[in-house]
Amino acid sequence: MRYRFIKDHKDKFPVEKMCKIMRVSKNAYYTWLRTRNTNTTNSSLEILKQSIQEIYHDSNQIYGSLRIQKVLERQGMFYSRSYIAYLMKQMGLKSILSRKFRGTTTDSQHSFPVAANLLARDFTSDYLGEKWVSDITYIKIGSHWNYLTTILDLADRKVLSWVLSEDMSTENTVYKAWILARKRREISDNHIFHSDRGSQYASNKITSLLSLSCKTTQSMSRKGNCWDNAVAESFFKTIKYECIHRHNFKTYFQAYQIIENYINWYNNVRIHSALDYKTPTEKEFELKIKNMHNVA
Repeated sequence: MRYRFIKDHKDKFPVEKMCKIMRVSKNAYYTWLRTRNTNTTNSSLEILKQSIQEIYHDSNQIYGSLRIQKVLERQGMFYSRSYIAYLMKQMGLKSILSRKFRGTTTDSQHSFPVAANLLARDFTSDYLGEKWVSDITYIKIGSHWNYLTTILDLADRKVLSWVLSEDMSTENTVYKAWILARKRREISDNHIFHSDRGSQYASNKITSLLSLSCKTTQSMSRKGNCWDNAVAESFFKTIKYECIHRHNFKTYFQAYQIIENYINWYNNVRIHSALDYKTPTEKEFELKIKNMHNVA
């Protein structure tokens, strides 16, 4: 405080005289004057490093330099990605993610009719409930395979519903996921429900269920073309690398709890590049406000 007073009044009074009156060393004052900016810089750097550390661990070691940079910007801290990457390397922080998405295909050897690919890889939507995508994947629990079924809305990329089942029956996979999704969100008049050609989606039970609504048209990927359902498959890649492959599930209850926690985080906290680094919940709110204004 005394050093700052001397600095603020050095144009009016001699520095040496003020140091004497305020009983501070002139050398100490000049040392403070030389190092104060360095101290401020060091303090700012420590705050930045602490913020990076917190964001990294809050993401369960998932976020790399780009997402950490975006979260810092949301907090009013603007730095280049290369600088964040440099600091992370210096701090020994590295995202657990390293693999790129590689699609997988579904065995579609069944006698059920298949729907046309109406979605046609148009994964964009400005309206909630307009386009939903779904898929099923395998999860090892103990010595047995279980099955995760999900339905996502392309407008906000939110996981609307998910089901963890011990078998691949239509009843316990797609049917339950559809019922849950419909309870949580209304569909538009031109709703498209897209999936691969798996027997569960082509079954009489699902086609009959979907036909109950004149709003819904079923769409299926072309044979052997996993990229036609890239968003749904990409979500499975994400949840496996960010969550499932990091655990050795012993029981169904353990797997269910961990997956539930992850999907809640995915929907409400995780920022998405496809959403301009917003969360699905933020995007949902944005679209609701936008569509309210359009109606008005």
